[in-house]
Amino acid sequence: MRADRVFAYGAALGLTGDLLLGDPRRGHPVAAFGRAAGAVERVLWRDHRGWGALHTAVCAGGAASGAALLARGARRSPAASLALTAAATWTVVGGTSLGREARAVGRALAAGDTAAARERLPHLCGRDPHALDEQQIARAVVESVAENTSDAVVGALVWGALAGVPGLAGFRAVNTLDAMVGHTSPRYRRFGWASARLDDLAGWPGARLTAALAVLAGGGAPGAVRAWRSDAHRHPSPNAGPVEAAFAGALGVRLGGTLSYGGRVEHRPVLNGGGRAVGIGDIERAVRLSRRVGLLALGACVAARPVFRRAAGTAGAAANRLRRGGAR
Repeated sequence: MRADRVFAYGAALGLTGDLLLGDPRRGHPVAAFGRAAGAVERVLWRDHRGWGALHTAVCAGGAASGAALLARGARRSPAASLALTAAATWTVVGGTSLGREARAVGRALAAGDTAAARERLPHLCGRDPHALDEQQIARAVVESVAENTSDAVVGALVWGALAGVPGLAGFRAVNTLDAMVGHTSPRYRRFGWASARLDDLAGWPGARLTAALAVLAGGGAPGAVRAWRSDAHRHPSPNAGPVEAAFAGALGVRLGGTLSYGGRVEHRPVLNGGGRAVGIGDIERAVRLSRRVGLLALGACVAARPVFRRAAGTAGAAANRLRRGGAR
């Protein structure tokens, strides 16, 4: 079985596993990676960018290298390669859990139980929920669904198409490190710098694909394109900006504004300022849009995989010619 077909079938099986089962209930490899990264941090932490870069290299490089060894060992058997790709995709993709948590908050809001919604919100995002009213909670959920569609689904599929199982594992490792140390708290302002910048780099292609697919799948293409073009660059995150702006335009809602993270207040620019305020029903609409975007991303990445492989082969052949020419 050709490598392109292995990725296509394996990624489809893995995404199906996520749709049907959600994240593994016990022994999640991402949680195990987080514990290992925490142990490495306890050894390496210094209030210095260089030590943070070493932490990032050890953790993300170790995850990608371990996955590469597994992929190499499975290469002789198409069935083993298929199973490994499916398992890796299921492990790193988190669209169903994202939708499940978003809907849980939405149900609490619909029932008028704002306290329960506030209690549930930290399962979805790191925002301080205590001072949020119903509308602000709903807005936080929609923003989190948009951003995590890129981080938890599309970005992983893009890197799987680019680099197979090592790409899947490496992307999830980088994204997890950013969540752990990539924020601007006093402890991680310097130490987490490398993880944050690497996450920005790794997330760039997935974020643009997510935004483009939200335009196609949202039912409001002109508004999504307009919001993406006019507002995305105003967001402090280079990757969340395009995704949240495109989702805002596709859903016809207004995102952004004042929010609080761990006692730190941020005043973010409004995205799609001509849209209406987010309502409780928009949570379900955002989850459905996220699901459509994820399925379209699978198709796009499967179609692009042969192109990526041919480009890599051409680049490798050119490098070999240069080396042979230099050796004469």
